[in-house]
Amino acid sequence: MAAPLLAADPHSCARPAEAAVRHLSLDLTVDFSARTLQGRATWQLEVRPGATDLWLDTRGLAIEAVTLADGATLTDFELSDDDDPVLGRPLRIHLPAGTQQISISYRTAPDAAALQWLSPEQTAGKQHPFLFTQSQAILARTWLPCQDSPGVRFTYEATVRGPRELLALMSAENPQALSATGEYHFRMPQPIPAYLMALAVGDLRFEALSPRTGVYAEPATLPVATAEFGDLENMVAAAEELYGPYRWERYDLLVLPPSFPFGGMENPRLTFVTPTILAGDRSLTSLVAHELAHSWSGNLVTNATWNDFWLNEGFTVYFERRIMERLYGRPYADMLQVLGQTALHHTIDELGKESIDTHLHLDLAGRDPDEGLNEIAYEKGNYLLLTLESIVGREKLDAFITQYFAAHAFQAMDTAHFLAYLRRELLDQVPGAEEKLQLDKWVNAPGIPPVAPPVQSERFAGVAAALQSWRHGATPATLETAAWSTHEWVHFLHGLPEHISAEQLQQLDQAFRFTTSGNAEILTAWLPLTVRAGYAAAGDALAAFLTRVGRRKFLVPLYKALLATPAGTEHARQLYQQARPNYHSVSTSTLDTLVGKPATA
Repeated sequence: MAAPLLAADPHSCARPAEAAVRHLSLDLTVDFSARTLQGRATWQLEVRPGATDLWLDTRGLAIEAVTLADGATLTDFELSDDDDPVLGRPLRIHLPAGTQQISISYRTAPDAAALQWLSPEQTAGKQHPFLFTQSQAILARTWLPCQDSPGVRFTYEATVRGPRELLALMSAENPQALSATGEYHFRMPQPIPAYLMALAVGDLRFEALSPRTGVYAEPATLPVATAEFGDLENMVAAAEELYGPYRWERYDLLVLPPSFPFGGMENPRLTFVTPTILAGDRSLTSLVAHELAHSWSGNLVTNATWNDFWLNEGFTVYFERRIMERLYGRPYADMLQVLGQTALHHTIDELGKESIDTHLHLDLAGRDPDEGLNEIAYEKGNYLLLTLESIVGREKLDAFITQYFAAHAFQAMDTAHFLAYLRRELLDQVPGAEEKLQLDKWVNAPGIPPVAPPVQSERFAGVAAALQSWRHGATPATLETAAWSTHEWVHFLHGLPEHISAEQLQQLDQAFRFTTSGNAEILTAWLPLTVRAGYAAAGDALAAFLTRVGRRKFLVPLYKALLATPAGTEHARQLYQQARPNYHSVSTSTLDTLVGKPATA
């Protein structure tokens, strides 16, 4: 059966209906001193009859030459004069009749947005530099001339050369030990979109967790990471029991330095994760379950455009919490649902209850698709599936999801085609289901439809009781908190009064030592309270956290809290000027607008 004609991608100049990339042979040299990648991208093409040009996305790349299959015959190419700050410059390559392969010699810019070059001081070991990429949403084009659309898939192989003392890894079949020459070879036989291209080069070591899972990290971090992710194989097995076989052979984790801008990135075979989830008690590993779930929702079946991002993240959040329920029980998963619900309502309040940006299906044309990477796609998408589960039952929904992943494996999906599939394969089989669900209101209307079932947590009842006791005068030390997980502490901090006094915070801090917590989730729930109340004792901890950690989810609320105080704007700008060199462009692109780009940046 022919693939359906999906929605056009407004964030790519590619014209895959005319000429599409199908396989990449990549040859790169990593130059830490110049902060560049230089080499050659050779694309195998599928060219439709009559097509004369190949269109690729680039941003900031220096294109040196384009040759045909013999590697010597030059062909004409043109970089557009229109250099869009988000989309970059389209690259048009002339294809003589019969062309099935072209090679592009190029180099990246030192400030390529996908690449973060870390000095030794920014790593755990302090001895060697480090490089990592972050290609989502449309940053692959800053280190690779490609058709940078999630709807275009290709297989790849690569050769990467770097310093002999450093290990290179990609979203592919990976080495587990250093090469004596510094040269590494990679192969990704399953087709992926460009945003899942990934590269990391650093002082890294590997430890296996099971025959198909393991952890890469800097030597100083590896023992902690290995202990933290001890349930990884159980997670993979639980995911397979839910929605079918894992299709990517291995599932490994790479723990990056703390400047990584996201909690995790689901690069196939090698999830990149932030060290901020190394809490010491496995309490934050739902993030790993989330990235693992992307091996089905996102990597296996991919949103066709970034307007359809909810198809990735809504399914992934639902899947993640089903994995956590399998491993740790329904009460544990319910806490995650409530915390997610809190974040969803906060996002809706920020965007505006009638904002079109609270629709599941977005219109991001003319904007950076990064603007759509928020809790609407994640938590509203998940809430739709929870509501669907309450109407049709888990058994029917699980069967539908399993069938959906199997039927569309290694394909793209847009919202219109998904809704047609959902109606045909599930809703039409359950009389009255679509009317109860109000599907169109979820997808094409703001806010949350009134049919959504309430989300509750029995374990948070104890938190509510503790908050009630505290409000009625109980001292912090008398509260029953000994068995609390990170999630209960975060819910407790979220439940404190907005105008809590510095004196009250001091009492809580003396009892629970929030300011000196090594848990990033607890700290980022605590520190905004201290900023608003003027609790000066937490000032050094705030500065240290902002300087060390680059995870955007944590940075934005902390800077917003500072900016909301009378004297906070200047303090925020001072901190940002100091911390900005440690942040990836994904974070600075947001914070430059929020805080103000330093004059020296």
